[in-house]
Amino acid sequence: MPSNEPVLVTGAAGGQQGSTGRHVVRLLLDRGQAVRAFVRTDDERAAVLRGMGAQVVVGDLREITDVLAAVRGVRRAFFTYPVTDGLLDATGVFAAAARREGLERVVEVSQLAAAPDAGTPRMRQHWVAEEVFDRAEVGAVHLRAGVFFENLDFLVRAGGGRELAMPLGAPDTVLPLIAGQDVARVGAGLLADPMPSCSDPVVLLTGQVLSVAEIVETFGGGLKYVDASPEQWRERAMSLYGDAHVVAHLDKLWELFRLIGSHHELYEVTSSIERFGGRGPGTLREFVRGRLG
Repeated sequence: MPSNEPVLVTGAAGGQQGSTGRHVVRLLLDRGQAVRAFVRTDDERAAVLRGMGAQVVVGDLREITDVLAAVRGVRRAFFTYPVTDGLLDATGVFAAAARREGLERVVEVSQLAAAPDAGTPRMRQHWVAEEVFDRAEVGAVHLRAGVFFENLDFLVRAGGGRELAMPLGAPDTVLPLIAGQDVARVGAGLLADPMPSCSDPVVLLTGQVLSVAEIVETFGGGLKYVDASPEQWRERAMSLYGDAHVVAHLDKLWELFRLIGSHHELYEVTSSIERFGGRGPGTLREFVRGRLG
């Protein structure tokens, strides 16, 4: 039976980068699990969470007083932070609060190639965040996820559905992809009651590997791929995202994929999605159909 002790879920309001926190709230509530939803702003999205049955707490993940109050009385938590400045500040605060309150599992969203020598500053920060959580001894599990379908969808919409302009080189360049909902399903599964064993604290999450040409064909609607130069990408990205941190990360990320090119063998669909999420990964085609439906 689900526990009456709430699971704390950060990033619960959701956003344009996958909304994993919001999906985790829904998935846990569907299981009959009590949820405490942490949001930055008490707006209409928070009202929706309350309507779903979640307890909503408002605060700043970088502020220790807010986080200590949020973790009090919980033993499990889902941690995610948007692609913007502040990840390591929020990680340090959350890890300290989680250790103080004796949390037994923290599932946190990382990135597929997080490492101290990773090719983007954000990936390197994610590796540091993983280390911080590990040293806090709070049962951390790190979800190293590929590129979200939602990130591509944002760029397709930004191009008016007519073009996907990215500096990825030839159309046979491949990307490791995953649905934000699949990341959330794995997170919810790892936070379920009773919690499944997880011998490896790093869980790799890739749901599908597609070339740029296959991505464009899947979105359909006459979508064309435009191999933008890095300079063109950076200029346009600043107007799209309005955040230098996001642009710096994506600029380096697309460069890595451009250099890797068509080496499909470097990526594989991971069994952990079905193991912890309850079913196999969704496909980009299913995502597009759901988006249009």
